[in-house]
Amino acid sequence: MRVRQLTTAAVALLLAAGLGGCSDDPGPARAPAPAPATADPTVGTGDVRPVDRAGVRDGGTLRWALDGVPATLNVYQGAASADSALLAHALYPSLFRPDEHGRLVPDPDYLEDAETTPPGQQPQVVTYRLNPQAVWSDGTPLSAADLDAQRAALSGRDPAYRGARPAGYDAVESITQGADPHEVRVVFRRPYAEWRSLFGPLYPAAETATPAAFAGALTDEGRPSAGPYVLSRYDAERGKVTVERNPLWWGDPAKADRIDFLAVAPERRLDALDQDRLDVATLTAAVDRAQPVPGASAPAPPPPAAPPEAVPEAAPEAAATELRRAESLPGVTVHRAAAASLTQLTLNATRGPLTDPLVRRALTRAVDRRRIADAALTPLGLPAAPLGSHLLAGDQEGYRDNSGAAGPADAGRLLDEAGWMRPADGGTRAKGSTPLALSLLVPAGSATAKRTADALTAGLAESGIAVQQVAAPAESFVGDRLTAGDYDLALFSWPAGPSPASEQRPAYAKPRPDADGTPEAGSNFGRGGTEEIDRLFDRAAAELDPVARLDLLQETDVRIWQLGHSVPLYQRPELVGVRAGVVGAGAYGFGWPRFQDVGWSG
Repeated sequence: MRVRQLTTAAVALLLAAGLGGCSDDPGPARAPAPAPATADPTVGTGDVRPVDRAGVRDGGTLRWALDGVPATLNVYQGAASADSALLAHALYPSLFRPDEHGRLVPDPDYLEDAETTPPGQQPQVVTYRLNPQAVWSDGTPLSAADLDAQRAALSGRDPAYRGARPAGYDAVESITQGADPHEVRVVFRRPYAEWRSLFGPLYPAAETATPAAFAGALTDEGRPSAGPYVLSRYDAERGKVTVERNPLWWGDPAKADRIDFLAVAPERRLDALDQDRLDVATLTAAVDRAQPVPGASAPAPPPPAAPPEAVPEAAPEAAATELRRAESLPGVTVHRAAAASLTQLTLNATRGPLTDPLVRRALTRAVDRRRIADAALTPLGLPAAPLGSHLLAGDQEGYRDNSGAAGPADAGRLLDEAGWMRPADGGTRAKGSTPLALSLLVPAGSATAKRTADALTAGLAESGIAVQQVAAPAESFVGDRLTAGDYDLALFSWPAGPSPASEQRPAYAKPRPDADGTPEAGSNFGRGGTEEIDRLFDRAAAELDPVARLDLLQETDVRIWQLGHSVPLYQRPELVGVRAGVVGAGAYGFGWPRFQDVGWSG
């Protein structure tokens, strides 16, 4: 599952690599929260060299890049990062794992079966059948006690537990052992359709049973884990984490003897690959945030009429050069996929012309999503696949383009109706003496953001909407801009996952008044919402019939389009460099590594 708790640090990570996602985003697990009529079959399904375990040799060491040695391995703590999640996938169980289309399926290493009571039967009871061979690295079997301790820590009922509060744990009434020690019975206080997202990752009961234990970093060697690998070295000072084969592992044996996770800054990764110091490295940020080489010819500066602070500090030409270099590295393959993250244009419903729903709907129709996707993704070698849903990525089951719900395709007609008339010379529309001019907040330093913003600006100008780009660094993008509402339009990414009803709800929840009566937007940076949308999200989260649940999600998305809240644009790009001979590694899309299969070809 992914934890959706949007903080300043979280969005700083989202902005670090081209409108979202950190450079080692491992897919659904712990992740920060902000990032066609039919789906493109090549989008988001991942790009990983197929694994035939018979052809993977036993032994050897893999060197895998991290952004930095994380402060904690407990992905539910506020200090956790995507690197925390990547390591957790090697060390800790997840009862379900996503397939390439984001559907959660049981991981047979941990879970033999799970079933819920039929729709309409109350209370909802889920019965899990744990793999009898599954044990923690100290020999203790996985049991109901582990699930129950994690429920208590994450339910929000005890404020002494500090950290993220993933959706769903508060819906659990009780967890008990079933017919034998390997059966677990989970009773819900209210129906929860997205129950498969719970207990992934799962920690030993001793690590979550008390607030003090929950606050631990889990970085000491010898702590119990239950993955194909165990932690053998955690050296933040030297930027290195080493995992070695778990001697008590019951599943397919890990192919590599060990994996060295090395802290390597994005701008140094191509050099590290070229010098044979890394085997697997996400390159999204290395390419996206590349800067011109000192002394090299540079493009002409922007015209004087454009203030420096209004232009994103990005270098698309340098990014293209860096991508060509990555593709030419001897013995290295660049894998590409659409990540589980939705890049969107958010409209601030409390600012100027955008307070008019008609103007917001007109703007959503004026945005040329295919043109933008082409500008953002084609230079990276990915299909230009625009998105038409706020809640589902293009490769997820049930995806549907609902953009037509925003109204007639003729944005000009809607703007005329709203009183914003176009002058005879075809320039910027105006109402009286007030021009239809909007600011566009973009993450500074991102070539993908620059290409996206330029295509968006040009497209809106054709509809008579003037846009002024304003670049903001990651450290101020959220607190000084998004949270404060200091923008008209904003570009950023929001994670996509298998539980949209509960995980996407905060982005669209109607702002509620705080103690002094001021509406509190929370994670809804568009600041628009309705009671109906909130009710539809809640109904979808509680609907156990999958067909009815999907219908509710589609209806929710239609209402969001009609509100003119935001415009989904495309899935965030993901680029990963992998050394020749390494199998089981690449760009995972919705998935994450099956670490026991990653190794060297025979």
